Amino acid sequence: MWLLPLATHASHIRAGDIQAKSDTTAARNPRRVFFKMVLYTKLPSRDVADQPNATIFFGDGTSTGIDKVQRVGNGTVIPSAPNTKVNVYYFEHIYNAPGQYLVSFVGEYRNKEVRNLSNPASQAFYLGTSITIDPALGINRSPVLTAPAIDQATANQVFLHSPGAYDADGDSLAFKLRPSKRASTPATIITRGGVVDTSTVPGFQYPNKYDTNGQRVAYLGTPAGGQADFQQDVNTGLIVWNAPSSQSIGEYNFAFVVEEWRRVAGARPRLIGTVIRDMQIVVGPSTNLRPEVTIPEDICVVAGTTVNGAITATDPDRNPVQLFAYGTFPPITFQQTATGPPTARGTFRWVTSCEDVRRDPYLFTFKAQDVPTGGNPPLIDEKIWRVRVIGPPPQTLQAQRQGNSTRVVLTWDRYQCTQASQMLIFRKENPSDFIPSDCQTGIPATAGYTQIGAIDAGLSSFLDDNNGQGLERGKTYCYRIYAVFPLPKGGESIASAEACVTLDGTSALLTNVTVDRTAANGQVTVKWTPPLNQAGFTEPAGYRLYRAPGQNVAATSTAFKRVFTTNSLMETTFVDAGRNTIDSAFTYKLEFFSRDNTSPNAAETRETTAPASSVRLSGRADEAASGNVLTWTYNVPWDNTRQPTTIYRRAPGSPTFTLLATVAGTATSGTYTDRGSAANPLVAGETYCYYVQTNGAYTSPNLPNLLNSSQEICVAPVPCRPILTLQTTNCDSLAANLYALPTTVIGPNQRYTNYLRWQLDANSPPNCNLAVTGYQVYYRSPDATEYQLLATTVEPNYVHMGLTTVSGCYQVRAVGSNGELSAFSNEACNDECQLFLLPNIFTPNNDGVNDTFRPKVTSSLRRTHFTAFNRWGVKVYEGDQDPFINWDGGGSSEERSSGPQLSDGMYFYLAEVEFNDLNRTKRTYKGWVQINR
Repeated sequence: MWLLPLATHASHIRAGDIQAKSDTTAARNPRRVFFKMVLYTKLPSRDVADQPNATIFFGDGTSTGIDKVQRVGNGTVIPSAPNTKVNVYYFEHIYNAPGQYLVSFVGEYRNKEVRNLSNPASQAFYLGTSITIDPALGINRSPVLTAPAIDQATANQVFLHSPGAYDADGDSLAFKLRPSKRASTPATIITRGGVVDTSTVPGFQYPNKYDTNGQRVAYLGTPAGGQADFQQDVNTGLIVWNAPSSQSIGEYNFAFVVEEWRRVAGARPRLIGTVIRDMQIVVGPSTNLRPEVTIPEDICVVAGTTVNGAITATDPDRNPVQLFAYGTFPPITFQQTATGPPTARGTFRWVTSCEDVRRDPYLFTFKAQDVPTGGNPPLIDEKIWRVRVIGPPPQTLQAQRQGNSTRVVLTWDRYQCTQASQMLIFRKENPSDFIPSDCQTGIPATAGYTQIGAIDAGLSSFLDDNNGQGLERGKTYCYRIYAVFPLPKGGESIASAEACVTLDGTSALLTNVTVDRTAANGQVTVKWTPPLNQAGFTEPAGYRLYRAPGQNVAATSTAFKRVFTTNSLMETTFVDAGRNTIDSAFTYKLEFFSRDNTSPNAAETRETTAPASSVRLSGRADEAASGNVLTWTYNVPWDNTRQPTTIYRRAPGSPTFTLLATVAGTATSGTYTDRGSAANPLVAGETYCYYVQTNGAYTSPNLPNLLNSSQEICVAPVPCRPILTLQTTNCDSLAANLYALPTTVIGPNQRYTNYLRWQLDANSPPNCNLAVTGYQVYYRSPDATEYQLLATTVEPNYVHMGLTTVSGCYQVRAVGSNGELSAFSNEACNDECQLFLLPNIFTPNNDGVNDTFRPKVTSSLRRTHFTAFNRWGVKVYEGDQDPFINWDGGGSSEERSSGPQLSDGMYFYLAEVEFNDLNRTKRTYKGWVQINR
């Protein structure tokens, strides 16, 4: 009897994927990576090859060499697919440098029974896994797909498959369908320097597209009917084919990619790896009905909780059912305790720990597969159970006042999860009714807390001194904390219980920042209230007052400079003279200082008020509003909304201000338009002066009637609108005398100038202000769609020089003494003329005179497409690189001076010209030219 040898390169590969893991040995090398490849192949026979070896390409131009990676053992037969063997290969590689690499396997060939590929028996099988070598990533492990890459489906029933993906580092995973790929043979790739070129396998179609007879069946609320679906959930990886038809019996391949996203603090998630799995679905006929698996509701547990889950399944045909769990890892256990009928049962058990805390839930896939009789293929049902593990709440949070100061010391038990990275500290005024729900981590914004600190999770105390400013006396402060866990897993704990403390007494408070005199050498008065405390204050005690220019100045800004110091607690007013209150507002903050106790070495304690600014008033005459529009702003710790702001006006020729109106303001500003009244109308063309006085209050303690005045301003009428004139070129006159014009000087640095003049229109608008202080000139270039400020000038004219084209448009605005702006002037535009005249002879003899064919007269050009023909109509030259042509008599070349010289004689030309005017006018010129050398 003769034994026939097994095929060496016959169709046999069904499915597979490659996993990667960075070096975790004692002498860790961050550029060393370990790999595991799992291949699913048909059992070897005379026509089906075995796969004892593999060839791997590492993505850096190197490979293992042909068939240098050996399989572990002889492979294992899958019980649910008796004609399929699982082959496992281990290999490793050390890369020369950090970077991203695509590790590839190419096998010969796919099994020939695949229906949705053309000639699969001659198509190479491709797998790829991308990795990132980056020391900053630390140890990284690619996703592991725990479910087999070959699965069974039945005609006219929903097919379900979950890959059972798990990432040991807690990276986020995304799943996306991809066509099956092929590549050149390993030998060919090696001859090409290890570059793996991939392409979609010819004829590939997703199973539902190949099986045009497939129809949806009723499933999870989806009604029956319509073209079959084939899709994968991007978050869980669950594949649903609803549903293959009776004509779809056979094998189908497709691929999907698992993207591995690393969360990095303070940055967007980073894609650090991908795993491509090429898998196979075997569709068979059956009268069998699919079993149904039942899993627990999705849950959230605190680390340390033991999770017990009962998994059951029933089969409508009363067949026994096998239960499988995917996505599990030690110490998780799953054990089937009964196969049924009537009910198959299994027990899931997981003793969670702090190491299991992460932001995303764990996904466990449970598969029920029946064991039918009569030769029917088995059917499955799959469901995914989501289990989220969160951190326990910090315990025994306490808040205590530090001595007699306005600082609070927080203490708590050392956090039990040493894996946590930070403890976040939150504070609010007065107690909260927030109670975390069973699975609620952190603190929602609606609870009213503000984060005030973040410290190492190993610490168990925190000093709240309000960033060195001290807290306010007379208030109750409440605190909560919670732990956060490091990325990439992330995760948080439940918030602690609330701890509150009350600081007796009252703090020093700024009450007034009022402008006394508006001048370059003006004056601001600042007032405050003294602090109060039942036990008094330990001397030396006093105040330090700081000032900064502007209004929106943070308390910690270095712009604050000390302007006043006193050791008298009863001295609560400071007159800040010499301030330029015309051009600037000012912000102040007060620091109260004392000692912790009476000992000589007692530390100084400081309590700093919130900053308070002066009121800043601005105004403008507004033609549309028919009056003067006033706007004022402030940034103060008291409330200016409880009482209205009072507006004062001084009429032309009057020495005093009188009450004009009162108006409600907002927390930071106010506005009012003075239109005059029937009894006292505004006089057209006159200037009116104003100031406002706000009326603020504190609620706790009750301090009303805090009056603060702004600086004084005067509002002049709107400046008159300019009438603009632009010196333009008479294009019609030039075109009529084109042949008499001098030769245009053409050069790369040719520049043009536009001349602008304007005058004010005394009636636009009526009673406008002719006494302006300057003008703003705006310009819109030919390529622009909007005007840009070009220049400011005090003269009623402007010369715009250095232009590459005269084309462009202008507008002007007048500027009043207080910065008021007039309406825009009329638009005035200049444009290029469309002038173009070519000579009818040139002498390309290199004597420096008339050596090139170029326009004799021309405007500015954008582009010229020039073509020359001989007397028989044959094209001898074509070019568009030079708008001014500059043809040197060479032939058949896009680049000047590189073609053969044409013979003397007459040539005909076609010049397609695009001018550099506002409309980009295009014109075509035809003619002849004589070449004489």
